Amino acid sequence: MVGEKKRLMIAIDGTAGAGKTTIGQMLAQYLDCQYLDTGAMYRAVALLAVRAGLSITDNQTSLTEMARQLDFVARPATPSETADGRQYTVLVAGEDVSQALRDSQVEANVSQVAAIPTVRTELVSQQRALAAQSDCFIMIGRDIGSVVLPQADLKIYLDASLETRAQRRSQQNSGSNAQTLVAQQFITQRDRIDSGRSVSPLVVPAGALYINTDELTKEQVFERIKTAITDLLK
Repeated sequence: MVGEKKRLMIAIDGTAGAGKTTIGQMLAQYLDCQYLDTGAMYRAVALLAVRAGLSITDNQTSLTEMARQLDFVARPATPSETADGRQYTVLVAGEDVSQALRDSQVEANVSQVAAIPTVRTELVSQQRALAAQSDCFIMIGRDIGSVVLPQADLKIYLDASLETRAQRRSQQNSGSNAQTLVAQQFITQRDRIDSGRSVSPLVVPAGALYINTDELTKEQVFERIKTAITDLLK
């Protein structure tokens, strides 16, 4: 970690596919900080709803109770777990759901789950409690600097054009033109829901370091943030 160890809280927000997860994990390793992708918590509730066969629109009370009782743990992956490319493992009620959280049905429902005000209330409370337990915490999401941790020492907002974000998403699959088009449609819908929800919409937090990653490698983005952290810790 840069300089003398002291309490440090970093909030990373941004649009889908802008690089939040990659940069957040890089920073967590560099700073030896606790790390939480809050999106995984909403995905976990969506996964439980899918498994229970619940309609997202008709079962908000049940979904809120699922969020309230969520037994969620995120930790660095063990050497054997990194074989599938992950750096972090997510457990729900002790079950490794790291891959299940990326299921297509979860993808299709997570934005609607995240737009339920009472679900957000429950999970935001848990997110704040987790951050309070550590002297160094990096949290990523879409309402971290604006709602969850408005007192964060450093707020970062990552963004990129729709085309760039869709290309990155499609490259995780076949990288074909058809996959890029599907990714554009998905991200457009995700942006609309995230920015338009009534509670905790996606916004650039006041005072955030805004970085457009279109023309930057992950290493260049990382270096910009490292510079900001160095200045902060002086």
